[in-house]
Amino acid sequence: MGFKKTSDLIAISFGVTESAPDTYTENEIALQLDVLNNEIFVVVAADLNCSAPPCIPGTNTNVAGAISSTSQPTIGKLSSSNVIAVAQLDVRSTTPDAVDSANTGVTAGLNGRLWGYRAKADATTYAALVQSEVLSA
Repeated sequence: MGFKKTSDLIAISFGVTESAPDTYTENEIALQLDVLNNEIFVVVAADLNCSAPPCIPGTNTNVAGAISSTSQPTIGKLSSSNVIAVAQLDVRSTTPDAVDSANTGVTAGLNGRLWGYRAKADATTYAALVQSEVLSA
């Protein structure tokens, strides 16, 4: 590998709440890495917990959340190389007049924890990681 571990395991807790009901909201977790010394963060695990969607008769509701290495225009999917983890909770109505959308009417939230460690990458590895992130953003 082109990097050397420089810290013990770190747990970073985070939370984000929608800015309004049924509104995509993004928050940045600032890792404060030392870019001059090619510092990276190696993710080894992630846990996500979404708010429970309300049960509204005749309406499908859902809450979804994700964590990714770059800004995303929507909740990402694991098929995207920048998405680290995704969580989704759905309440499906059994009546025939259900609609297919979030329709929660309340602000939802996402809480999680990211585990990883800091490392120093060699110049080639660091350049490749930065280039990959820039191209896939």
